[in-house]
Amino acid sequence: MGRRISTYLNFEGTCEEAFSFYANAFEVNFNSQIDRFSGLSLPEGAPNFDPSEANLVLHTQLEIVPGHLIHGTDMLKSMGHELRVGNNTTISIDFDDKEDLDRVFNALSLESTERVDPIVQMWGAYWAVLLDRYKIRWMFNAPLSK
Repeated sequence: MGRRISTYLNFEGTCEEAFSFYANAFEVNFNSQIDRFSGLSLPEGAPNFDPSEANLVLHTQLEIVPGHLIHGTDMLKSMGHELRVGNNTTISIDFDDKEDLDRVFNALSLESTERVDPIVQMWGAYWAVLLDRYKIRWMFNAPLSK
């Protein structure tokens, strides 16, 4: 049986924008279907979401590297959802070389916070971390040599 690692990300109404940003950073096409809350058929008696949230993203996905999908959704304030750093995930990416790590790190760094620029760590890897402008935490690792 094959296994696949994927990561699910929660947003506050910026899921579609974030996935376009990530597609650009990773130089991949964002051509996945975007399911919206407006297309959701709720069973009888289920709580309704606020109609102003109908166009938010129920689900989408993007393959950022071969075999690794990120999935995304917008959280609904009307349903009591609250996004906090810690409930939205960290993605750790291993790169083959420092140059590729630097390129992706720099692309995701736009308006980032809580950032540690790439450095050589004591465990013998080139490493960095940042919280991007969408409050998603990314960790980067690359070997010091091929």
